Amino acid sequence: MSTSIPPAMDRPHFIGIGGAGMSGIAKILAQRGARVAGSDARESETAAALRALGATVHIGHDAAHLALDATCVVVSSAIRAENPELVAARERAVPVVHRSDALAALMDGARPIAVAGTHGKTTTTSMLAVALTALGLEPSYAIGGDLDAPGSNAHHGSGEIFVAEADESDRSFHTYAPEVAVVLNVELDHHANYASLEEIYESFETFVGKVRPGGTLVISADQPGAVELTRRVRDTGGLNIVTVGESESASVRITRISPRGLTSEVTVLLDGRMLTFTVSVPGRHYAHNAVAALAAGIAIGAPARNLASALGKYTGVKRRLQLKGEAAGVQVIDSYAHHPTEMAADLEAIRGAAGDQRVLVVFQPHLFSRTRELAAEMGAALALADASVVLDVYPAREDPIPGVTSALIIDAARAAGADVMAEHDKEAIPGVVAGMAKPGDLVLTMGAGDVTELGPLILARLVA
Repeated sequence: MSTSIPPAMDRPHFIGIGGAGMSGIAKILAQRGARVAGSDARESETAAALRALGATVHIGHDAAHLALDATCVVVSSAIRAENPELVAARERAVPVVHRSDALAALMDGARPIAVAGTHGKTTTTSMLAVALTALGLEPSYAIGGDLDAPGSNAHHGSGEIFVAEADESDRSFHTYAPEVAVVLNVELDHHANYASLEEIYESFETFVGKVRPGGTLVISADQPGAVELTRRVRDTGGLNIVTVGESESASVRITRISPRGLTSEVTVLLDGRMLTFTVSVPGRHYAHNAVAALAAGIAIGAPARNLASALGKYTGVKRRLQLKGEAAGVQVIDSYAHHPTEMAADLEAIRGAAGDQRVLVVFQPHLFSRTRELAAEMGAALALADASVVLDVYPAREDPIPGVTSALIIDAARAAGADVMAEHDKEAIPGVVAGMAKPGDLVLTMGAGDVTELGPLILARLVA
């Protein structure tokens, strides 16, 4: 594996360095010896972890933060043109590099595995990173979430394999040229960038077309969008296609998923032999993610049985059904789910693990554009909970859209028979939940925004 620093990236400046994708690239560059600097909107554990690696992290955005000797400025699609550091970079003719181009440069000389899909990317990438590391293959990896500690979303390994989460939201995954590509599912999302499902298919076709000659596509045999994509790319020359799932036609077929509380036991039929292993997170969708990871690892050369055993060492990633703690007999779990398919899958998984216990949800919608397009489906998903509290829309990178509020989701949830209420004050949530919850209940904080901060506050209020 190359340990070199890409040209012009020996003194990079990251705008939004605390973000999941950006911080991972910054970490790898710092581990390779680059003099990393950057800025973020607020202080965080991730910022502290980067400083521990020698990076300079400023809080707030100011043109003065851009060092005079910076060799490039790294940005994501979320950075606005009027950001003062980006304006200063352009005025000083400092090269501006998109996050995906920086990651692609880091993968030069490696054997990349790129994991894509509308849902499940972070979990599947994490599973691969953990399992390949457990096998002593020393992979490098860049993940959209922390494994077990702040800053654990990326690592520069000495091995030749590089596992990366491939983001379709802004088409940036077109930059990569993987040896193994994984497509977990294909659905319409990211409505600010894609006008139709057909555009999504075309984008994924472009991604698959970047697989290196003789490389492998691992793709779901069950999910309708993935099945359609397989049909479209089936005749691509030099591409090995491995399908995974419960379908009789799957190359790697799941024959059994047995829930075991907050874990599952999975059996697959692989090359005529049965293979059983443990997945340490609940739910059918996580079992499917694990089997996709298994197939990708086999495609890159890892022994199947050893890899299956190593996958059992994966214990989860932050915000993916992460147990935050228990107080007064109430368990609080955090979920990153923000698309209706993810919401329903996580709620079904928790419902299966909860038995007769009640499931209470605190949901924060993410993005106005997603809420506008998918409010009805989000409301239907919330009907799977016993009761829900819905916060205002978390805007992230978007400006408000007239008439688009969380009320659209609440109305849809009530129409689907859900017990749901609105709460506009996030700070009031711990008290609201403490008043609702009873011993034995499971509380799920759900969404891609700052709702994740509420778990510890809810636990504290439960024992107050």
